[in-house]
Amino acid sequence: MTTQPEPGTVAGHHASTLADRLDAVFTTALRERRIVGAVAVVASHGKVIYRRAHGWAERETQRPMHEDTLFRLASVTKPIATLAVLRLAADGKLQLDDHVSRWLPDFTPRLPDGSQPPLTLHQLLTHTAGLSYGLLEGPGSEYDRLGISDGIDRVDFSLEENLRRLASAPLVFAPGSAWRYSLALDVLGAVIERATGAPLAEAIAQLVTGPLGMRDTGFVSDEPARFAVPYADGVPEPVKMTENVSVPLPEGHGVAVRFAPSRVFEPAAYPSGGAGMYGSADDVLRVLEAVRDGKTFLPDALRAAMYVDHTPPGTETRGPGWGFGYGAAVLNDPLLAGSPQSAGTLQWGGVYGHSWFIDAARGLTVLLLTNTAYEGMSGALTLEVRGAVYGD
Repeated sequence: MTTQPEPGTVAGHHASTLADRLDAVFTTALRERRIVGAVAVVASHGKVIYRRAHGWAERETQRPMHEDTLFRLASVTKPIATLAVLRLAADGKLQLDDHVSRWLPDFTPRLPDGSQPPLTLHQLLTHTAGLSYGLLEGPGSEYDRLGISDGIDRVDFSLEENLRRLASAPLVFAPGSAWRYSLALDVLGAVIERATGAPLAEAIAQLVTGPLGMRDTGFVSDEPARFAVPYADGVPEPVKMTENVSVPLPEGHGVAVRFAPSRVFEPAAYPSGGAGMYGSADDVLRVLEAVRDGKTFLPDALRAAMYVDHTPPGTETRGPGWGFGYGAAVLNDPLLAGSPQSAGTLQWGGVYGHSWFIDAARGLTVLLLTNTAYEGMSGALTLEVRGAVYGD
């Protein structure tokens, strides 16, 4: 079930010591029944120094978690779609300051006063376009009334129809004036299709997953036996998810997410550029390493732009000290954030129970994939893993 890490050091500690600390973190989390299973990977300057599976992929049958177990990635999809957009920009196929309407003429949402401000691709990448998520808006909202999908539930309509509904909802602020997590990457998925002339799954394969050698990543899978079964936080133990179940989000993270675990096996499900992909830990690491040090994958200027805070002053995307770059939150002030991570660290996660960060200043990439929402995304486990990595 596990492999031994290669020799190396991270955050000033030898890999064997790191392994002991991380193993202890997961042993405790499993004993306390906060998670069902997990795969964790740590790389230092591109060398994997920790790669282990813990717990169960399926608790009821005691099917063990393996390093190559597949996960529903949720928002870990976003850095993949972001890289696709940046690759198109690098190739001159689009410009980041393009108006969205250049590519999607019918996508022209209005402000509450009826005005139609232009939205740019840059604003979509940085979640400053004025869009939102149904999981943030909740019951009775316009997103709820219009039946807008967050790309995680099971619906019987297309991406085009979902964007039509999204464009009918009023913008929550004037583009560029604020930050709000949103369906922007789903909109960019449609832009990618227009810019390439290919379906999103094919375009992502051509632009990102193919060049990076990601053989276990896609939108629709026919290998259910390789997947981790998803669970939701519960007492005394996590609860196995059912179809289109609504799981309340932790305080401060939104209202609730409607999950449909079967979506990943349904060929008719529209491809969500913000939440619709699946993959393995090794494949996700390839994406994160391309962001950290992908000199041959993206021009330096575009890769550097991923680490720049593009949000208005005062934005707190993960709390004090955090802004947002391209594809993830960016740490502006470690002291204010109370974090041992370096300034410029990128971090995000996914609602199925995932978390990752790239501390480029230390050459460090850390990935946590679990099958337990939301402990693996925003619970104590994420801080415990971070503490083990930095030796806190």
